[in-house]
Amino acid sequence: MSLIRMNDVSVSFENTPVLREAFFRLESRDRVGLIGRNGSGKSTLLKLALEQVAPDAGTIALEPGLKLGYFSQFSELDGAASITDVLDGLFDDVHAVEAELASIDAAVAADSSASPALDRLISRQAELFEEMERLDGWEYQRRIDTALTTLGFDAANRICPIDDLSGGWRNRAALAKILLERPDVLLLDEPTNFLDVAGVEWLESWFRDFRGAAIIVSHDRTFLDAVVTRIIEVENFHLHEYPGNFDEYVVQKQFRLKTLEQQFVHESELLAFESEGIADRREAAKAASRGLGKQLAGIKKARTPRPVDEIITEIYRGLHVKDVLCRVGMLGKAYGDKTLFSDVNLEIRRGNRIAVIGANGSGKSTLLRVLMGEERPDEGTVEWPKGVGVVSYNRMLADLDDADTVTHAVNALPDSLALTATRKSVGRFLAMFQFSEADLKQRIGNLSGGQRARVAMAQCLLSGASVLLLDEPTNHLDLSSTQVMERALLHFPGAVVVVSHDRFFTDKIANRYLTFSPAAARAGALTLTGA
Repeated sequence: MSLIRMNDVSVSFENTPVLREAFFRLESRDRVGLIGRNGSGKSTLLKLALEQVAPDAGTIALEPGLKLGYFSQFSELDGAASITDVLDGLFDDVHAVEAELASIDAAVAADSSASPALDRLISRQAELFEEMERLDGWEYQRRIDTALTTLGFDAANRICPIDDLSGGWRNRAALAKILLERPDVLLLDEPTNFLDVAGVEWLESWFRDFRGAAIIVSHDRTFLDAVVTRIIEVENFHLHEYPGNFDEYVVQKQFRLKTLEQQFVHESELLAFESEGIADRREAAKAASRGLGKQLAGIKKARTPRPVDEIITEIYRGLHVKDVLCRVGMLGKAYGDKTLFSDVNLEIRRGNRIAVIGANGSGKSTLLRVLMGEERPDEGTVEWPKGVGVVSYNRMLADLDDADTVTHAVNALPDSLALTATRKSVGRFLAMFQFSEADLKQRIGNLSGGQRARVAMAQCLLSGASVLLLDEPTNHLDLSSTQVMERALLHFPGAVVVVSHDRFFTDKIANRYLTFSPAAARAGALTLTGA
């Protein structure tokens, strides 16, 4: 029998439809990747399963006794406790067995004579050993340590109150708790946000041993490829199912789009680019002795321009960029006794697309803030030649004015390309970014987190700046918006410095890598390589 069943479900909020006539089944060991545009209803589908939202029509049924584990970026934990205390509390049944075993050990040690009471104690001890095996109780501390270590928790973060952690670390704590609970069904809403590559890879390996089912809302294409068994896309209020992982979805969706109306022409093109990226990765992976990045650079082909590319190149035609955009000399930064980087020498040039990669807490975001001038280095210099404009995606996102309209926010920057490119090309670009005429009139304060992220990204791409500094830009963008951003970055004539854990994204756009490796951290230096 299906674990979760939704039959002919419709949901609206304030007379705005979210889902119509939705049918869904979750079977044992299903791994469903749930994708769709921002605001399309993905999180609503999870809340229907949790019975946090009631359908306007249709029925929802869960298998009796089903244990659900839910993660979102707003998961709540006991803020006064440490994450170690919270995780340790998951094993109260193990602690009870440990306590009884300790009392038996003490009683046996005190009674050295052979007696029926001693025999009963030894018999009970054997039963408790079997119970510990059943509960996997001998390994629970190792499981806690492995989860916290891989998710990046240092000694201080493990023992401080959860309320003292940043929002990102609280999300990691919630994810660790849910994974250790081992529910029958996992409902995960963007689980890879705020995880570094090592953390995402650990989560992928964890899924290989997980015996339950899962519904995963994610924009991380490499993660979806590794984990899911089918894709469900929420589109135009309906659910469309595609067997297989994300690679197979891309192929199947292209065939489906051929039968649909012209409104999907840009999405079809973007999926064609996605197929080319997948093919490039596979071709590169065949030569195991050479790095993937190097292989991708070697096999990129000159492909016939498509309308998506023509729209973007028209936007950037009037943007003139210097050859050398930034010089970094002997740059160093430390927090207390921890050196993040030192003696960093770097030249950012036109056409550079530098992906900054490494573990959480290694200093990647700090480097971007130092480049932007938001933090002062402890040593060294950052020189921006006169006339070079630089923008930060995170700063754009933080500075959005809730009272502003979308169209004014996108067009009002002093050097905005919206002022120099044709109105038609800017309109076509914003339409690709899923901004309808009605959306452009919306107030920023009325937008969802994903919609605000799209506004900030559109601002960056149309800013007229020569250098874009992007810190985890795919975290809040849906797949379609990420694909448009990727095409824009590939045609951007300036330079891009991006911090990202999204392996598919960095493989696609980067031509240089700045690596914060453990060895580099110990030496206080960074490794810069070409793709």
